[in-house]
Amino acid sequence: MKPTDGATAVEFALVAVPFTFLLLGIVEVSLFFASSNLIHGATSDAARLVRTGQVQQYDQGDPQQLFENALCNHAGVWADCGQIQYEVITMDGFSDFSTYPPQYDEDGNMVSQGFTPGGTNDTVLIRTAYRYEFTLPFIKQLFSDAGDGKRTIMATIILQTEPYDLEDEEDGGAV
Repeated sequence: MKPTDGATAVEFALVAVPFTFLLLGIVEVSLFFASSNLIHGATSDAARLVRTGQVQQYDQGDPQQLFENALCNHAGVWADCGQIQYEVITMDGFSDFSTYPPQYDEDGNMVSQGFTPGGTNDTVLIRTAYRYEFTLPFIKQLFSDAGDGKRTIMATIILQTEPYDLEDEEDGGAV
């Protein structure tokens, strides 16, 4: 038996633990970014229903439920739909955005300011938030918002609704 026979095994043992932590960290952060992309995509899909007037003209049930279903159909792959907070607020104009900052409770969850999708040609703020919970302890310490192991993923869209109401209000006929 030569004195160098176990050198490779010792070197691997020294490198294996940090390498495993690095790999797990990469997977955890990748899952966070995948969830972030899903939340942003879901917000965009749901916002399209508001922009085109489908939410406002929905007469087969609760329009808010239609919006929630659009969020969940897209984000439900990775995120718990019950944990997605959202608000849809009609504003006077695009410059009013700064007067509607997100509000949070003591646990860091967004507090919704309501669901008012507006009407034709209205300016609407659509904001969704999801508290992503990290799994690995060392990633929780590095990336969490307040040391609780969670980080808020927030998507905000401000849009002007389309002129979806094509009836002329003066004579009651179609334009």
